[in-house]
Amino acid sequence: MWAKKSLMTTILSRKGQLLLPAQLRRKLHLSPNDDFEVAVEDKDTITLRRISTPPNHGLVDLLVACPSGFVIPPREKDDSEPLDL
Repeated sequence: MWAKKSLMTTILSRKGQLLLPAQLRRKLHLSPNDDFEVAVEDKDTITLRRISTPPNHGLVDLLVACPSGFVIPPREKDDSEPLDL
């Protein structure tokens, strides 16, 4: 999935802001208020790296790593009538 580098262009606004293209934001699941680290590599290269963790990142791995499985117990049938509120 990440083997091929994709090249996109953007511009710097008068306020010094960069717009990340929507396609890239969707692909990386970026959200407003995500934190980034900016590094200057040389006079023409700037690296932008997300340092905040996406919601639920690693949740599946954590659940799969549980030492024992879990079973959802059967529910009893409720034949009562709904309350009139």
